[in-house]
Amino acid sequence: MGLIARVRKEWFIIGIVLVITCAKLAPSVGVKGGPLRPEITITYVAVSVIFFNSGLSLKTEELASALMHVKLHFFVQTFTLVFFPIAIWLLLKVLALTAINQWLLRGLQTVACMPPPVSSAVILTKTVGGNEAAAIFNSAFGSFLGIVVTPLLLLVFLGSSSSVPFTSIFSQLFMTVVVPLIVGQVCRRFLRECLDRRKPPFGTVSSVVLLMIIYTTFCDTFSNPNIELDHLSLLLVVFIIFSIQLSFMALIFFLSTRKSSGFTAADSVAIMFCATHKSLTLGIPMLKIVFEGYEHLSLISVPLLIYHPAQILLGSILLPSIKTWMSRRHETLSPI
Repeated sequence: MGLIARVRKEWFIIGIVLVITCAKLAPSVGVKGGPLRPEITITYVAVSVIFFNSGLSLKTEELASALMHVKLHFFVQTFTLVFFPIAIWLLLKVLALTAINQWLLRGLQTVACMPPPVSSAVILTKTVGGNEAAAIFNSAFGSFLGIVVTPLLLLVFLGSSSSVPFTSIFSQLFMTVVVPLIVGQVCRRFLRECLDRRKPPFGTVSSVVLLMIIYTTFCDTFSNPNIELDHLSLLLVVFIIFSIQLSFMALIFFLSTRKSSGFTAADSVAIMFCATHKSLTLGIPMLKIVFEGYEHLSLISVPLLIYHPAQILLGSILLPSIKTWMSRRHETLSPI
């Protein structure tokens, strides 16, 4: 793969590095009260654009075929929104005894509270021939469920900033998340044929707006001289994130491939990706709302920024092995 092709494929990861670098060089541009006016353009406009875009792109009309697989959906949503947060909370009780930066550890808890992503789990499931319909359903349903459940989990495990009351958080979530999402879905009903024909770059739009949010978040960090991030803590968090993903994927693989589980090989693949992947697109805007006023917001966001490329990288590395396993399962089950 040539350099230009590689840049096109990985442009979002490169973009994250660039916006963080720009925030380091010129933090005054994106701070609250600065030229970009992030307290308006990011808190309200950018977040609303992301969720309107999600509502417009979610193909909920295609989910009927997967709706009846209740056992699979219950397993995925329970694992990602119940087991995952509790398991990480228990792990952090141990990690709190180490010298790892406490704000990065809190960031790991926020990762655990996030819903599944709309795209990456579906793409990886489709690539290996897994149950794509189940992956689409759980990604879409998890996104809707996450709008309510994720802020509640964040408030339960971490609390919110003292400057933002509970009612204000949910009124802002309603106006900038729920309303745009519903409006997007309503618009999709009338524009479905046009959207399917033209295939607008929904993912690119959300990614560009997300880069703006990341930029202003780190502008706040670099403009505050009291915030420091030690490199050892960062390396340890990267190691912990990869370890969590591998451990949870192995656990799900073990549970879902047992004969008593009732899941097919294709189901197991969808479960493995959907239950362990976390949404950056939904996560960063929610953190921006729930932790508005936290001077350490960017440090809390770091583990989620790491988790996103890590889940894609790990999934891509495991694809050949999963494909081989799928082929062997089909050969074993096929009549001779």
